[in-house]
Amino acid sequence: MARSVLPKVALGAAILSLAGCGWLERAERPAWRDQAENACLARDLVKPSAYIEPKPEIDGPGICGLTHPFKVSGLAGGTVAVDKNVTIGCPLIVALESWLADVVQPYAQADFGEPVTELEAFGAYSCRSVDNQWGAPLSEHSFGNAIDVSGFRLASGREIVIVRDWKKTDSEEARFLREVHAGACQHFTTVLGPGADVFHYNHFHLDLAMHGATSTGPRRYCKPNPPPDLQPPPARPDGLPPAPDLDEPMDVSRVNLRSNAGPLDLRGPSVAAPPPIAFAVKPAPPPVLPPVDIDDAPTSAIPLSKDD
Repeated sequence: MARSVLPKVALGAAILSLAGCGWLERAERPAWRDQAENACLARDLVKPSAYIEPKPEIDGPGICGLTHPFKVSGLAGGTVAVDKNVTIGCPLIVALESWLADVVQPYAQADFGEPVTELEAFGAYSCRSVDNQWGAPLSEHSFGNAIDVSGFRLASGREIVIVRDWKKTDSEEARFLREVHAGACQHFTTVLGPGADVFHYNHFHLDLAMHGATSTGPRRYCKPNPPPDLQPPPARPDGLPPAPDLDEPMDVSRVNLRSNAGPLDLRGPSVAAPPPIAFAVKPAPPPVLPPVDIDDAPTSAIPLSKDD
């Protein structure tokens, strides 16, 4: 009897010892992500509505998820539909709203004489690695902090589709896409589009990854580089020395590396941004979205956080 009990006791002691050393610790998301969500909500920057609905916390697998997710079917008070429901966090909703108001709608009015009434999206929240590549860091999509936009629909029904219209360099559609891509670089910290890499030939990837800070504001990653005439004047330095080049914070599990857990198989901030480019914005048209509840599962067809 003693012989059969002793091995079990030894095994239990070994497991407790490993847990104390951190081998069995649960993975945790970096603190800045919750801080950014909580600060956005505390400032009342997002108002729940028929188009922006709070959802229960998404917790895992691993460190994927977000504390205060929202299901979004429309923006700008419902005047701009999202062609499929997307799950994103409060900070990204604020960035999308400001990009639409300050950049997308003014350029749509200037180029086409009518507003955008729908964003076409591949998806947003999706627990996966960057570019779905094995062993790569987690994508910002894994935290509801990124969205992939594939096109726009105007009030007349006219569609501007990135995969088709970006390469028509002499067209008004191509001009509009380059304008809104360049403007996005002032509202998001990562913006990728056709020409950035092989993964972004058919959409804009927009996210709020933390790339660190510089003496003129948050470090931004924008590809391809916008033409000079679409870039704002250089930000005025704040008198501080330039920030050193630093590796980006990695979203990794706080688990002892000796656990040999290996990478997660994912197949399947709170710094103030520099002021956005100023545009005159016309009054928004009346809402065009019905307050329906279609809970599509959020997915993301293509990639990334530097998405890269």
